[in-house]
Amino acid sequence: MMHFNQIAEPAASTPEAAGHLGPACAPGSNTKSSRRSVCGRVLFVAYHFPPLKGGSGLLRSLKFCRYLPEFGWSPTVLSIHTRAYDQLDDSQLKEIPEMVQVTRAFGLDTHRHLAIGGRYLRSCAIPDRWASWLLGAVPAGLRLIRKNNIDIIFSTFPIATAVLVGYILHRLTHKPWVVDFRDSMTEDDYPKDPRIHRAYRAIERRAIRHGSCFLFTAPAAIRMYRDRYQDLKADKCLLLPNGYDEADFQAIVSPTATNRKTRLLHSGLIYPWERNPRPFFRALAKLKAEGKISSSTLSVELRACGNEVGFQREVAQLGIDDVVHFARSLPYQASLEDAATADALLLLQAGCCDHQIPAKAYEYLRLQKPILALTTETGDTAGLLQEVGGSTIADLANEEALYAALPEFLQRVRKGTHPVPSALKCVKFSRRRQAERLARCMWDVKAGKL
Repeated sequence: MMHFNQIAEPAASTPEAAGHLGPACAPGSNTKSSRRSVCGRVLFVAYHFPPLKGGSGLLRSLKFCRYLPEFGWSPTVLSIHTRAYDQLDDSQLKEIPEMVQVTRAFGLDTHRHLAIGGRYLRSCAIPDRWASWLLGAVPAGLRLIRKNNIDIIFSTFPIATAVLVGYILHRLTHKPWVVDFRDSMTEDDYPKDPRIHRAYRAIERRAIRHGSCFLFTAPAAIRMYRDRYQDLKADKCLLLPNGYDEADFQAIVSPTATNRKTRLLHSGLIYPWERNPRPFFRALAKLKAEGKISSSTLSVELRACGNEVGFQREVAQLGIDDVVHFARSLPYQASLEDAATADALLLLQAGCCDHQIPAKAYEYLRLQKPILALTTETGDTAGLLQEVGGSTIADLANEEALYAALPEFLQRVRKGTHPVPSALKCVKFSRRRQAERLARCMWDVKAGKL
C-alpha cells in the first residue's frame, strides 16, 4: 500500500496581495494557526449544511465556508433546523471553522411534519417541501444581518425556498445578493408539476432582476439563462464548477495492483431518468452471455445508488446479479477511501442533462483512476472529461455503443494501459481555488462593480 499522491496547489494569493483589502479590515481566522485579514462579511443562506447526510450542495457550501476566510471573507450560515433533514451525519461537523456562526431557523418538512394520513395542503409545499422555513429564516436572517454587519447575501439552489429567503432579505435590507444557481433552476419541462414550475420561474425571474451576480456550474447553463433572459449580462454570470478538496485526499491510501477481478464503481445516486442505467445493464447481459465478461473477471458496484429495489429486480431478470452489486451508503470520507480502492470509476449522465456536470466527476478526476463515462460526446460532462483526459466516453442511451466500448475499456484497465486524468489539469478545480474566485466576485459586488 502507498499513500495517495498529493496534487500540489500553488500558494493561495492573499487578499492583501490582490489589492482587495483596505486598512479598515478586521482580523479574523479560519483555523487556530492561520490568521488572515477579514473585512468582508457574507450571509450564506443554505439548506444543505452539516449535519445533513450527503449531497453535493452540502460540500459546496461547507468548502466555501472553510476557505473564504483565507481571501478576506467571514461567512455566517443561515440554515434550517435539523429536524427538516431526512438523515443526519455528524462526521463533517468538525470541518466547520470555529469562526463560522451557524444559525438554524425554524423549518419543517411538509411531507413528514404537516401530513395527516399521508396528505397535506398543497400550498404548504410551494415552492418546495421546506416552504415553512421562510417563517423562521427571514427574521433570523434580519437579525444576523444587523448583528454581524453583513455586506452580501448569498443563497444557493437547489432548494427554491433558500433562493426566496435570499430575495426577501435582499429586498428588506438592500444588501447585494449573489445567487448560486449551480444547475438550471427551471427548464421547459422542469419542474414537471405546473404549479411548482410557475413558482420556481417566478422566483428565478426575481433573482435575475435583483441579483448582483449569478453562479453556474456548467457553461451550457449560462448559455441557457442568457438565452432566456436577454438582459442578463455576461459579466454577471460566473462559471464556478464544483470541485474537490485536497485536504480530503491527504490520508487516502492507494492499493498496489493485484490480479483480482476488475472493480468498476459508481458512487452516488442513479436517477431512473437522468442517469438511466438500463442500456448499460443490457449491454452487460449481452457481454456475459457471449462469455466476454463474468463474475470472476468483473464486479460492477453501485454504491448508494437509490432505487435499489427496482434495479436489483432488473439485473436479476437479466441474469447479471452476480456481476452487478449494490452497496450501502458510506460517510463522505469513507466513500472517497472506498473509491480509491476501485480499479475504475463509472459516471452516468443522460443527454437531457448535457448542460450539467455531476459533482462527483471532480472527485473522480482527483482520484486519478480510469473513468468510464456513459454520457453524450456533446455535453458539458464530456467537455470536462475531454479537457482533463483519462476517460472512455460512450452514450448512456446507446446500448450498442456501450456493448462495443466496454470490452476494450476493461482490457486496458486490466493491462494498466488506460490513461488517467491529468493531475496538472485537475488543480484548477480545487475547492480553495473555487473559493478564491468566489471571493474576487464578492469583492467586485461589494465595490459596486457588478
